[in-house]
Amino acid sequence: MLKQNLILIAAVAGLAVAPLFIHRDGKAEFSGSDGQAEALITEIRPDYQPWFSPLWEPPSGEIESLLFALQAAVGAGLIGFYFGRRSATPKTPRSPSAENRAG
Repeated sequence: MLKQNLILIAAVAGLAVAPLFIHRDGKAEFSGSDGQAEALITEIRPDYQPWFSPLWEPPSGEIESLLFALQAAVGAGLIGFYFGRRSATPKTPRSPSAENRAG
């Protein structure tokens, strides 16, 4: 059992560290799907004009990342709360008279 746990811990650590060594040259360019879609649309139809503009744009990329992470955390918290409440055992026992009426 201990050997299996150590193997799993090593595998998780390897998966966490491996991405750091994949693109070591520093030439990797990370861009979001919105930017890639905009570039492709501009390539296909250079005269394309967007229908609308955003109501508010964050002042920096860090703020945008913060809001995205906050949105993900709230969503994960709500999903975790739902499944936690759904799988929890009832705290009040059912009365025998209620079971007799239901059956």
